[in-house]
Amino acid sequence: MQVFRLQMLRFAGQEPEAMFVLISPRAGVNLQWKIGQRLGMGRAMIQRRDFLRKTVKAGLGAGLGSVFRWEPVEAGPSRRGVVVKAQDARLRRGRSLDTDRLGDLLDAAMQQLFDVDSADEAWKKVVRPGEVIGLKVNCIAGKGNATTLELVELVAERLQRAGIRAKDIIIWDRLNRDLENAGYRIRYRGNRVRCFGNDAAGYDNRLFTYGSAGSLVTRVLTEMCDGFINLPVLKDHGIVGVTLALKNLFGAIHNPNKYHINVGDPYVADVFMFPPIRKKHRLTICDGTIGQYEGGPSYIRRWFWYPNMLLVATDPVALDRIGWDLIEEKRKQEKLPSLKEDEREPRYIFTAADRNHRLGIADIERIRVLNVKM
Repeated sequence: MQVFRLQMLRFAGQEPEAMFVLISPRAGVNLQWKIGQRLGMGRAMIQRRDFLRKTVKAGLGAGLGSVFRWEPVEAGPSRRGVVVKAQDARLRRGRSLDTDRLGDLLDAAMQQLFDVDSADEAWKKVVRPGEVIGLKVNCIAGKGNATTLELVELVAERLQRAGIRAKDIIIWDRLNRDLENAGYRIRYRGNRVRCFGNDAAGYDNRLFTYGSAGSLVTRVLTEMCDGFINLPVLKDHGIVGVTLALKNLFGAIHNPNKYHINVGDPYVADVFMFPPIRKKHRLTICDGTIGQYEGGPSYIRRWFWYPNMLLVATDPVALDRIGWDLIEEKRKQEKLPSLKEDEREPRYIFTAADRNHRLGIADIERIRVLNVKM
């Protein structure tokens, strides 16, 4: 007898999608298809007749292809609650980055996260040829404490190896001015990687709401990109504790200044729930080649250091939890009070994991850290 198994799987950090697995005794293999529409079947196992009955009720009849998008997919291991911490003590020569070593570190982190034999294979689990992919950098502090240009160039190059055309990669942040101050070159068109701010792209005129937050979202996400890679910096934040994966998406909305009250809780989590953000997030690569453990998000040399690491995850909550711990460890080394003692503990990280958000895992006991040392 053929059996259809209903599973909820996650593709590279996106919202879980319904998956049906057709187990064929004759073929001896599992064939998997991605369903483009949920049918509301809550049981873990359904018989073939139940599947047919449900699909007929959905108006499919014999024309399944008219309602479903059928395409082969891989059901790889869940990356929820997994964070790669990749470090290389020789990443710098003085203050200058060794780009070759940084590329090797990025490749090793991607292989470890997706448990594959090559970095190219890993990137193909994140993006599909023909897509437009955004790279959300963090440039508010200007050159020296912004997402490292060398890292972003490496990510763009890996995306092209995975089948994304250069012109279909968009580096973006809130303002053109911020990007330029951080060393990025504004480019709107042509066959090269594009780069511009929300002030140039504009905001969607729809109001997106969730919980206590209501905002306009940049057209980079609502209209231009199929998915995005989040590239925050490992930084302290003087109001909301830390600014990492979750907080970096304040750079996607028109009114972030409204949401810094109550140490950003629940606003940071609520903003990430906006569909163009939550559904299009594929991966976060936190730039820990540099770090600010006090006085952030600005660049203040006194409290700036070189951790020489990358944090990589499809789970933004788990990444933030680990990043928060790293900042706390550095603060303790430098004899600074904890963020809780400083009355800016980032509780929004736990809110992002609660039953109303489910954006990832915040319980440190449930997070698996995979260490890579070069």
